[in-house]
Amino acid sequence: MPQRYALRAGSLADLRLQEFELPAPAPNEVSIAVRAIGLNFADVFAIWGLYGATPKGEFTPGLEYAGEVLAVGEGVDYLRPGDRVMGVTRFGAYTTHLNIDARYAIPLPADWDFATGAAYLVQTLTAYYGMAHLGNLSHGMTVLIHSAVGGVGLQALKIARAFDCFTIGTVGSADKVQFALKQGYDRVIVRGPDFAEKLDQALQDRPLELVMDSVGGPFFTIPFNKLAPMGRMVVFGSARYATPGDRPNRLHLLLTWLRRPRVDPQKLPETNRAVLGFNLIWLYERAALLHQLLKDLEHLKLDAPYVGHRFPFGQLPEAVRLFQTGKTKGKVVVEV
Repeated sequence: MPQRYALRAGSLADLRLQEFELPAPAPNEVSIAVRAIGLNFADVFAIWGLYGATPKGEFTPGLEYAGEVLAVGEGVDYLRPGDRVMGVTRFGAYTTHLNIDARYAIPLPADWDFATGAAYLVQTLTAYYGMAHLGNLSHGMTVLIHSAVGGVGLQALKIARAFDCFTIGTVGSADKVQFALKQGYDRVIVRGPDFAEKLDQALQDRPLELVMDSVGGPFFTIPFNKLAPMGRMVVFGSARYATPGDRPNRLHLLLTWLRRPRVDPQKLPETNRAVLGFNLIWLYERAALLHQLLKDLEHLKLDAPYVGHRFPFGQLPEAVRLFQTGKTKGKVVVEV
């Protein structure tokens, strides 16, 4: 019997396994036996009810999966039962089975396991769209990547290196520095009170041209003020709002919100800087663009994503709790 985790937004402690019947796939849909689930910060905010796109009432979280096609609906002629696929979904991935629009079931590379497939799409599409389309990435740029050894950060590094960029990564603790350097960052900074000085040392008079920001607060403001003319800040997350715990820390949320960065739009023309932001739900709703980005990525020949943590399906809540701590490296994946 298929199983899924579901809850009403509010507390991770309310996440419960339930059995359900999977109907036959509708026209243009496929039925998937899920084998791996990728975790994302959007999952945490959706579980807490802080994500704008969170469904009303009871729902199943999860944006990313990999698995095997069980059945295809009418009109689907490019997938067949037994095919190995990876995909994105607008919630519903914390499950053993799902039906989904076939456009969001992407063939899995032959030499990847399911966990690797569940680690690829959300992070890589976020990094590539943010850098190449919004950030105007070009060869030889100087790029700052926050959360350097997270799923998006490691994929962003690979993309930047494909463009021969000088890369500066930031991490939240010193125990991640050597790992980040081994992945290929040119410089690595531990975020702290001396961040501005460390950033100056890392730049060594290079122009800071692109920042991938998933943290915010002073770690938005400091690099923003150091951007070169025509430099761009691409905001794709707000990890500093997250804290360990089943429920959101309301006082932390309030203080973080009150201390959020302020950008005066009237100053942007004077300094020739830009701030751009997006989330993957926007991209999910534009399937044609999503597929074009995947084709573009094929030409970069990126290495497989790094899966740093694997949990069994029965320990999915524990996997989310670890993910919340910020102590992970690479992708956290739940295997079914």
